[in-house]
Amino acid sequence: MEQMNTFAVIGGGSWATAIVKMLTENNNRVIWYMRNSEAIRHIEEEFHNPNYLSAVSFDLKCLKLTNLIDQALNGADCIVFVVPSAFLVTEMAKSSAVLKNKIVFSAIKGIIPESGKIVGEHLHETYGVPLEQIGIITGPCHAEEVALERLSFLTIACANLETATQMSKALQSSYIKTTISDDIIGAEYAAVLKNIYAIAAGIAHGLGYGDNFQAVLMSNAIREMKRFIKKVYKMKRNINDTVYLGDLLVTGYSVFSRNRMFGNMIGKGYTVKSATMEMNMVAEGYYASKSAFEIMEKEGKSEKTPIINAVYEILYHHKNPKKTFKNLVEELD
Repeated sequence: MEQMNTFAVIGGGSWATAIVKMLTENNNRVIWYMRNSEAIRHIEEEFHNPNYLSAVSFDLKCLKLTNLIDQALNGADCIVFVVPSAFLVTEMAKSSAVLKNKIVFSAIKGIIPESGKIVGEHLHETYGVPLEQIGIITGPCHAEEVALERLSFLTIACANLETATQMSKALQSSYIKTTISDDIIGAEYAAVLKNIYAIAAGIAHGLGYGDNFQAVLMSNAIREMKRFIKKVYKMKRNINDTVYLGDLLVTGYSVFSRNRMFGNMIGKGYTVKSATMEMNMVAEGYYASKSAFEIMEKEGKSEKTPIINAVYEILYHHKNPKKTFKNLVEELD
């Protein structure tokens, strides 16, 4: 089995910053790629990311920073992609690196807009990375709580359980607990779908719905998630496990959830463009809602996903959130 001696983290946002924190605290060698050369300079001089999780301090003896993506990709045994799904194709267009001999983990919780694929499928089909060398890092876990060193949980999914175990050991600590899963496709789809449901929760809050409705919405969401994942990849799984239900709940309810925040603004009357500009960050559920809707429509099963449908109609067809949710209520139980 390939040993992970050096990790490349591709991305400069809050989740990338949290992953670099976890890896370097375990004395792993990390090459950190980000586009922002000014942020790199700041980290090298002040030891913290000026734009995200600025309270996190880095020990540079384990860390090399670069704004050259191939320097990171070619210099590492294991690559962790943490850029927003909408930017992965653009970033990789800058690269001539060969990935098929690398171990590649995705911490991206979204669908690639250009291909309509989850990241693992995209890496396999586009860059020839063998499926047994692809893994997923998912929650339930918020970057902000990692920065505060609050007890947090990660799920490491990979077809090769030895590889999953290596990544698990590289990330775990006194405040990071890890679980290993072989449901790589189901876990990744769950990480995508929970962002759509968090947008729905945010819209509901922005419209003035209370906790009672939120509970009904989330209970319907986990059943809808089960139907969706079973349709795209049937295997034995317990949808109530932490990687599915736990990640859904924390993303749907947490004040740190950018998808819930985005939905809340839409419910209050913001346009997609104005909400995105004010947040100054990407809500992965925006792109995911379109891809998820199209997947189920292609399968002829869109009637099985009323929550996804409602979010899609509001975000992409500018349907009135109040009227759309009034209709959605009639479909929930």
